[in-house]
This record gives sequence, C-alpha cells and structure tokens, in this order.
Amino acid sequence: MEWLNYHHLLYFWTVAREGGLAPAGKVLRLSQSAISGQVHRLEESLGQPLFERRGRKLEMTETGRVVYRYAEQIFGLGREMQEVVRERAVDRPLRLVVGISDVIPKLLVRQLLAPAFQQDQRLALVCHEEQFDRLLGSLASHVLDVVIADAPVPPDSEKTLFNHVLGESTVTLVAPTKLAPALRKNFPASVSEVPLMLPLVGSALRRNLDAWMTKEGVSPEIVAEAEDSALLKAFAADGMGAMFVPTVIAKTVARRYDLAEVAEIETVHERYYAITAERRLVHPAVIAIRSAARAELFG
Repeated sequence: MEWLNYHHLLYFWTVAREGGLAPAGKVLRLSQSAISGQVHRLEESLGQPLFERRGRKLEMTETGRVVYRYAEQIFGLGREMQEVVRERAVDRPLRLVVGISDVIPKLLVRQLLAPAFQQDQRLALVCHEEQFDRLLGSLASHVLDVVIADAPVPPDSEKTLFNHVLGESTVTLVAPTKLAPALRKNFPASVSEVPLMLPLVGSALRRNLDAWMTKEGVSPEIVAEAEDSALLKAFAADGMGAMFVPTVIAKTVARRYDLAEVAEIETVHERYYAITAERRLVHPAVIAIRSAARAELFG
C-alpha cells in the first residue's frame, strides 16, 4: 500500500495558502529550493502537477485545488485532535462544502443557504464558486457535498450525479430610477430605447432572454455582458443600464442597489437545482436547504 507523505502535503498546502514559495519559506523557515523539491515529490507521487507557472506567479491546477481542499480538512482535523488531547472541549460544527455555479446571483445563494444555519447543530460553511462542469467533477470526487446550479446534470454526463429541483422563478427587469419611467411606457418595446446589460451568450438565462426579445421584436443597445451578475448590479447601480434578475430577489436587489422594478417577464423562467452524488439527500443542511426553497422561497 502506498502511503501519503504528509510532510510533502504540508509544504504544498503552505505554498498554496501563503501564495508562493517565498512567503511559504518564511513560515516554514526553509529555503525556496527545499520547499520546491518537496512539492515536486508530492506531484510525482500523485502523478499530477499541482502548480503551474503563469508569469512570475504560481497558480494551482485543477488537481491542485482538489488536493488543497483535502489538505484543509486534514490539517484542520489535526489541529482539532491536538485540542482534544490537551483536554480542550471542542464543539465540532457540521461541515457543509457547497459548490456554486458562477452564474447564480449571490443574493439568491444567500437566501438558498440561509436555512442551513437554522439547524440545531452549528454549521461550518465552505463555498467554492466555479464553472459548472468543474463543480460536477469535484462533486463526483466527493470534494463537495452539493452543487447549486441553474442547470441539471447533462444527460450525456459520464458522472453518476442526481438532480434535486429547488424551484423556479420568472425574471424581472430592474433599472436605475432615472431610466425606469421610460421603460414602463410602451413596455416591452421600450427595451429597445434604453441601454441594457445581459448575461453572457451561452448561459441558460441568456438563451431564454434572446428568445423572448426576438419574439417581442426587441433590439436593445447592449452596453455590457458579464458572467457575474453582481458585476452587472454594480454597473446598474451606477446608472449604466437595465438588467434582468430572478423575480424572487427582485425587491431585495432593487432596495440594495437603489434600482426600480420595471416589469416581470412571465414567459422567461429560471430553474435551480441542488445536485448531489447521492440519489437521496442525506446531509441535514442540504435537506433543510431543499425543504425551505420548495416551501418558502419558490413556494
């Protein structure tokens, strides 16, 4: 049986956490060449590169990120063990590692995850935001407990994963207050007369919005496109243009970013999923998330 060298793992973890060989050397009180050699041995034992050099910086590979997450848990448990041995009482929280598709609005994520904190046991939440396909890989490797996404697992996926519908929402057009009156007049034709911001081409929401605009004969002036809806909200708050948000968070978005609700698009829907590696949900926090989403947020 091949054993993992935890010294090598510690050196890798420190380099990743500190952001490079030089700062890791100061923490470990070792030369950069010595640390680099130990990390290289770990890469050889795993058969995968953990870092790649981009310019003058070291960045973790996809495998490196997976190993780093495991290392976080391993050394966290090590610290806890020391405290227990030293007779320090440890009230260990329930750990929930969530992967979040990078197109999901952050305000919606906050509302979806809120019920997980309302359990009797304390919760230690770890969130990883990433592209959908990468999240599914991490979930299949059991690095994540659940993935929150706006699309189900593709039917041709080789990974054995399961979709749990959380609910669906229409979308609402919100705009800076100075643009809202003009948009409300003769809607939806008025959308062609104001600057508009949209999600990137290829996303599920963008496809639905493009289809709606084609049907309504709308030809907007698109001033910004972004994967991160939080960036579009910041642009909207500065008066750059109007944007679409899930109706379930439209009032919260309008209040927080000083925007105005214009109109709900009842024919455009977004569906949200909790994806797990188990057919039946077993993690109590994930069960709470799904139950509250179905009964309250989307109910």
